[in-house]
Amino acid sequence: MHAVFRTGGKQFRAVAGERLRIPSLDAAAGTTVTFEEVLLLSDGEDVRVGTPTVEGATITAEVLGSGRGKKVIVFKRKRRKGYRRKQGHRQGYTEIRVERIDG
Repeated sequence: MHAVFRTGGKQFRAVAGERLRIPSLDAAAGTTVTFEEVLLLSDGEDVRVGTPTVEGATITAEVLGSGRGKKVIVFKRKRRKGYRRKQGHRQGYTEIRVERIDG
């Protein structure tokens, strides 16, 4: 069984037992979080697509920890003007393990 859910403005495909890195949540490691914005639910044969969400469907996951991703360099330049700007960015994430998909 798998599902597609939305968190942090992005969509993720979840399978029970799978580890995912999602945008940062305000949750401590070891706690349980529930996602109720389930957009699609499938058990292999039967596919339920929400309008916009599937009624009564939830995804339960355990928070494993949080961190920051690899550094991305943002470099701006304009030719012949001497304009250069260099900036780095590291996006925060929360790592979760999907425990249960209810639908």
